[in-house]
Amino acid sequence: MCTKGQKSLPLLACGVVFGTIVVLANAAKRDGSVAGALAMDAHKQALHALNRLAFGPRPGEVQRVEEMGVDKWIETQLQPEKLDDSALEARLAPFRTLRMSTRELVENFPPPQMIRAVADGRQKLPSDSATRAIYKAQMERYEQKDARKLRTADANRDDPPPNTAASSDKDHLNVEDDPEALSRRETARNVDLKLQELLELPPDERMRAILSMSPDEQLALTGRKSGQRQELVQGMLPEQKETLLAINNPGQVVTSELMEAKLLRAIYSNRQLEEVMTDFWFNHFNIFINKGADRYLVTSYERDVIRPHALGKFEDLLVATAKSPAMLLYLDNWVSVGPDSDFAQGVAKKHPRARQRKRRFPRVVHAPGAQNGPAKQRRGLNENYARELMELHTLGVDGGYIQQDVTEVARTLTGWTIDQPKKGGEFKFEARMHEPGTKIVLGHKIKEKGEKEGLEVLHLLARNPATARHISSKLASRFVSDNPPPALVNRMSETFMKKNGDIREVLRTMFRSPEFWSSEAYRAKVKTPLEFIASAARGTDADIQDASALVRILNTMGMLPYGMQPPTGYSTNAQTWVTSSALVSRMNFALTLTSGKLKGIIISEGSNSLHFNHPETALKDSESALLGGDVSSQTHEAIAKQINNGAGSKWRQDGAPAQKQSAMISGLILGSPEFQRR
Repeated sequence: MCTKGQKSLPLLACGVVFGTIVVLANAAKRDGSVAGALAMDAHKQALHALNRLAFGPRPGEVQRVEEMGVDKWIETQLQPEKLDDSALEARLAPFRTLRMSTRELVENFPPPQMIRAVADGRQKLPSDSATRAIYKAQMERYEQKDARKLRTADANRDDPPPNTAASSDKDHLNVEDDPEALSRRETARNVDLKLQELLELPPDERMRAILSMSPDEQLALTGRKSGQRQELVQGMLPEQKETLLAINNPGQVVTSELMEAKLLRAIYSNRQLEEVMTDFWFNHFNIFINKGADRYLVTSYERDVIRPHALGKFEDLLVATAKSPAMLLYLDNWVSVGPDSDFAQGVAKKHPRARQRKRRFPRVVHAPGAQNGPAKQRRGLNENYARELMELHTLGVDGGYIQQDVTEVARTLTGWTIDQPKKGGEFKFEARMHEPGTKIVLGHKIKEKGEKEGLEVLHLLARNPATARHISSKLASRFVSDNPPPALVNRMSETFMKKNGDIREVLRTMFRSPEFWSSEAYRAKVKTPLEFIASAARGTDADIQDASALVRILNTMGMLPYGMQPPTGYSTNAQTWVTSSALVSRMNFALTLTSGKLKGIIISEGSNSLHFNHPETALKDSESALLGGDVSSQTHEAIAKQINNGAGSKWRQDGAPAQKQSAMISGLILGSPEFQRR
């Protein structure tokens, strides 16, 4: 059924969606074997490389790669530092948060605990007028929230028994006579009267006028619908826009800029392989952005931990993630305490019954990503990170370790914590929290030496053959097929071991393999929502002036950037994404994109079709532009039939009707099986 929620696809698109579902469902069932398969020709090689090492080709890029030579192009991608990315940097320049340290993020876009500290007099208000306005608005919201809690508590204490006339009358009076509610309504009315005047002012004057308002007026103004907020910041400087948005929700500015930047990098970066690998490693070492302070830590995690090591040595990447405050907080290692550490003994002396509790409950292990408070977590050893380190990050679920190894690894990593986490602090080794004594990990004796014990364990895991195989298999699954050929994984694993985990060399082994270039590998992978949206924007040469719409669409497709709560990260397997509702959602996006109806995104007329004079000509032009001219006869005939039956009679030589149908054709091609696969 070609519907999704209250939205329906045009009848023209229904046949294409049905055909796509069938083709992709069959593709998802392949076993991934490439034995004896024929190699691709030069044109397909260029298209294949751009679909695997990049987020799809941009107009004319297939021809450029073909002329340069695929091998040479791959080598340029393996050395991203030599590629000019100034055009992308210009697009990212307005996002100041991307360049801030975590401490700067916390100070400029204060989280609730920072607001409470200022409200309670434990922290001074900033002197800068714009930042000061953010704090004052949030303090106003904080005080309103506290006042509501007090009134609710008083009402609950004084309420007569339920189901009585008195309680019903009282509830009615609470709603009608609440002074705060009446005040908010009056403020909203005043702001309504001022809004049009504000919109008519030049941007700088508008900003000064808003900053002169009271905090409750500023909250009422910036808390409006997204479209009205966009009108309000129209023409303002990036810093002014950030200030106004932060008055309403400081933390949202940090996460929104990070998510939008991820899409802009995928779409516009010339360093495409670096972007693909950054996405791959972030997913491998996944962090959930909505766990407490990680909202502020993920920016630095991707920028300073993942990206610089994306094509380097695996061990360096592993150590960097292990010491990252984002990972320490996400998997709770920052509160892991050795049962026999000085810290635990101090607690035991202060609370005599603590040692008895410790004997009965030697470990306190919380679910990854859970919102557990430090008071509960500090009771003992936490194995969350140790378990995911071995199962997901290194050895793999069948890597030959047992539960005792997990416990021993957790003991070696006690004391790996964060200095002042609420203020954006960095990694710190706290000796008082570290478990003393010798540990045995995978049969290796780890002598007592504080922080170096954890480094020795990470080295041991990084150089383990099981890790080489696990990482090689995941890379081959991302770049070759959902079920990669064992022979290829073996060769990649050998390179991993010989080259001490050099990621570039492992990738070279894969990119030079016959399995990677086999015809069976061609378009064998179904695009994830991120890959689909980025490749559609690249293929149509879209001008993304505001990426927030794309972020919202990714969220509806089930792949919000940095939004996967479990440490497993998002799946790249076809079966996860091939459903009828998902493909209808993709087709809706494709048709909306090509018709130019996505706010903040401009599609040039020429990107839909080179010619409006005839539907068949437009179809061939779009197939060439979006699919590199490589389209199956079934897809071509299916779209041609839909056009001839549904649109041919309405086609016009010139003008809007022809342009509209060209946009429809481009949208149908973006929804085709060929474009859905990479």
